[in-house]
Amino acid sequence: MKKQVRQAKLVLEDGAEFAGWSFGRARSQAGEVVFTTGMTGYPQSLTDPSFRGQILVATYPLMGNYGVPVKPKTAEPFFDEQGIPTHFESGQVQVSGFVVAEACATPSHWASGASLASWLDKNNVPGIYGIDTRALTERLREHGVMQGKILVEGCRDVTMDSGLVPHPVAEVSPRDSKRYRSPGTADDERLPRIVLVDCGAKANILRCFLSRKVELIRVPWDSDLSGIEYDGLFLSNGPGDPKVCSKTIATLRRAFDKGKPIFGICLGNQIMALAAGADTYKLPYGHRGQNQPCIDTTTKRCYITSQNHGYAVRGETIPKGWEPWFVNANDNTIEGIRSTKHPFSAVQFHPEGCPGPRDTEFLIDRFLDQVKQEM
Repeated sequence: MKKQVRQAKLVLEDGAEFAGWSFGRARSQAGEVVFTTGMTGYPQSLTDPSFRGQILVATYPLMGNYGVPVKPKTAEPFFDEQGIPTHFESGQVQVSGFVVAEACATPSHWASGASLASWLDKNNVPGIYGIDTRALTERLREHGVMQGKILVEGCRDVTMDSGLVPHPVAEVSPRDSKRYRSPGTADDERLPRIVLVDCGAKANILRCFLSRKVELIRVPWDSDLSGIEYDGLFLSNGPGDPKVCSKTIATLRRAFDKGKPIFGICLGNQIMALAAGADTYKLPYGHRGQNQPCIDTTTKRCYITSQNHGYAVRGETIPKGWEPWFVNANDNTIEGIRSTKHPFSAVQFHPEGCPGPRDTEFLIDRFLDQVKQEM
């Protein structure tokens, strides 16, 4: 018997409503409504911890055409020998809801083990299709991101504030530390020891480091790092307001005193700025997608980057001893900072973006070169 399609609507906090049809899990759900401009990569975006608690709008009109790379019978993700998700950015769907113009019901791809709809249903995440996502995106650009809710016919209503997540980093960061070593290295081989402060790290960050012969110690966001010897410190991406991560900021300030190389990505860029004494602010609608142009202030070269963040560094507050490293060619927001005296640097974009342009992955090599020079 064919499953009945239910009507659904997306309601924004300003009162605007967008009618469509339910797919995925038939349930109502609230969250902050944001949009992403990526053409592909919905499995990675939906599992990205930086989207925790948000209702994601896809601007590209068709989603689901290549299905989801999961185990066919269970729709469970694949993991490698070290427990890292093979195709996703985390082991679970992180968004509160998914809004698309059209959801493909019959995917075609050799790696597909489930349709987008069935995968969302398995993960208890509602979706809505048949929405004019172009009009919705224009509204979000004009008014800024807003709270919203997906209401599904026949399901219980929810309040707007039920989708608020006070401390999303605490939800996505691991509770315990874990040690990794690059495959093919001997147990007694001296490798660069990198501490990764996980505020919601994308899985491809781990994959990129472990492909480069390192020992990686992954620690929770609020670790004080006492008793941990390391050669370099890495600050990951993550969701929400960086100012909520006061413990991470305090830890980083203590790490500055050691003088060892530090590198940050996305939220890590904002946390580094706050630790240095700069300020951050919330962007009207954020930068989310695989096509953000960033200019290196040193070489003036422009790179196309993958991004997912709603906050940025306030340029005029960057203190003496620090400088902007990258700027966004679209709106001149700060896309990276670095110390002029110490091996401390961070970028707002994702050098390891998966999927997405990885033209700036050399920045990870640059960081590891700094680490090796200090060993």
